[in-house]
Amino acid sequence: MADERTPRRFRRAEPRPPTLGTHDPVMVFGSALATSLMDLGHEVLGVDTDPGLVQRHSRALTQTVEADATDPAVLAQLGAKEFACAVVGIGTGIEASVLTVAALADLQIPNIWAKAISDPHARILERVGAHHVVSPERQMGERVAHLVTGRMMEYLELDPGFALVETAAPTELLGRTLTEVGLRSNYGVTVVCIKPAGGSFTYATADTRLGPGDTLMVAGETRKAEAFAELPSDGSAA
Repeated sequence: MADERTPRRFRRAEPRPPTLGTHDPVMVFGSALATSLMDLGHEVLGVDTDPGLVQRHSRALTQTVEADATDPAVLAQLGAKEFACAVVGIGTGIEASVLTVAALADLQIPNIWAKAISDPHARILERVGAHHVVSPERQMGERVAHLVTGRMMEYLELDPGFALVETAAPTELLGRTLTEVGLRSNYGVTVVCIKPAGGSFTYATADTRLGPGDTLMVAGETRKAEAFAELPSDGSAA
């Protein structure tokens, strides 16, 4: 593959638990995540069977290789064991993603992330050795559904049944401090941070007084966080 740069030499990853350090090298298969990892300071080896895709990313990543990642022998030749983390972002070929994860697991890569396009796909990836499985389409669908059907500005499910919600301060609570409001006892949520009208997000304290246009980031059981976000507000938060 043509590339005028001389690729930087990858460091050998020392044995570690399945967590990623600040500059650990990462092997990425078919994922747009690669450039973001570069921005965070990681060395990234991009692997794909599409020569056009490999060429397009050749200057953006530390190194790119056109190869069949489902072949354990190919992964061994690429030095997969030297990498602290592998990300399998193959989006359309379920068989290819499963075989790639299985091959990486056989090589005992300590931190394997994989993208799933369905719940059965996710279960299979976990069974063949993925340490972390993400389902971006399903997660985005859940998030957007919450946003378009309610008053929430942002929604993030931290765990099944527990969510972080961004919403405007309810009208009925304006002019009162968080202590006076008693959010946890009366509404079942906790204010994580607050953005005053025209200001930036900052820590909330017991003495924080809610004002018109304030934006709150609250956490709690999903149904309680949703119910809190549905309380009437002046709608001017930004």
